[in-house]
Amino acid sequence: MRGAVIFSVQGSGEPEIEWTLPVPADAVLRSLHGTTEAGAEHLGGVVNGVAQWFSMPMLEQRGQSVGRAGHTAKFFTAEGAVKPDSIANVDYLLLGGIEQWVMIRGESAANPVLILLHGGPGFPETGFFRHFNSALERVFTVVYWEQRGTGRTFSRTIPEASMTIERFVADLDELVDTICKRLRKKRVAILGHSWGSALGTLYAAKFPAKVSVYVGTGQIGDLQASEESSYAFVLAEAERRGNRAAIDQLRAIGGPPHTAKTLGVQRRWLMRFVGLMRGRSFWQVLGVLRRDPEGSIFNLPNVMRGAMFTLRTMWQEVSRLNLERSAPVLAMPVFFFLGRHDHQVACETGAAYFDKLVAPSKQLVWFEESAHMPPFEEPERFNRLMAELVAPLARG
Repeated sequence: MRGAVIFSVQGSGEPEIEWTLPVPADAVLRSLHGTTEAGAEHLGGVVNGVAQWFSMPMLEQRGQSVGRAGHTAKFFTAEGAVKPDSIANVDYLLLGGIEQWVMIRGESAANPVLILLHGGPGFPETGFFRHFNSALERVFTVVYWEQRGTGRTFSRTIPEASMTIERFVADLDELVDTICKRLRKKRVAILGHSWGSALGTLYAAKFPAKVSVYVGTGQIGDLQASEESSYAFVLAEAERRGNRAAIDQLRAIGGPPHTAKTLGVQRRWLMRFVGLMRGRSFWQVLGVLRRDPEGSIFNLPNVMRGAMFTLRTMWQEVSRLNLERSAPVLAMPVFFFLGRHDHQVACETGAAYFDKLVAPSKQLVWFEESAHMPPFEEPERFNRLMAELVAPLARG
């Protein structure tokens, strides 16, 4: 199978399932058809089996002592002293009644704050942002947040009833207030990817006085229209390739709306046909995760548990998102950074939302070599545009 490593897992009365690792929530979650969080328990054995290669030597080489929230390296001058105005902190913050994992990094606390909103919902992208976009820490104070039910924030005690879009927006508001108070800022810039673009847009629409500039990448607009386009693309690709298994399975589930289970079928074939990151092999992606400065493969079981938990509890609500109706106006400068080849959140639906969106200023930038992940597929250009276009407005 192109671009995937497969673990076959059985147990607890579940059918055999395929774990395709690593992929974002939009792919992993929905490829685990018919599975519950219990299946993630079996992943623990796999994790322990490869830990010596993947994680333990890495931690020893860095000399890191990994506490409950983890560790992140400080910023140093050329002489080896800690930069006096820098910040490098990782901790759990109480947001919405539960502890949530937050890391803050920046070379100068005088820089504007940028809050990163990862996709999914339910998949942390901290390692990818740190590897591909750490240059942003030179011009922003970057806040990495693993949202409710995600990664290092996942807990079995999280109430299912709290897994709502409204609660996520409220969590984000508490985070913004906490960060602004700590760093003595009045506003923050927001960068939302995929699901994070919906969360960020809804937040910016509700709390415009707290947001200096909004950037969306893999931007959601009318999600139902996006799902219809994505399904049509993958079925046409299956027919072009003459892949009878894909054709039969895709025709069997039919077009959207999909349940979490049937969506898994469509996403699984989409990932097999187009891969995770355009222009990067699976092994290159795996190498990025292995080198994650704050990461460990021991986090993986909770990543998978959180991914499945979040899909099961949120997909019905998330699948109905239409930002053209719910957020037609934003009161701050807006940037959409869209991948020309995005079929996960269909790029034409993001562009359609941009055309209709009312904002004091707005700019759409196409990333011609990117699909769903411009920050990671064209990182140099992405980082440069964030510094040249976004940072000046965030400082204003």
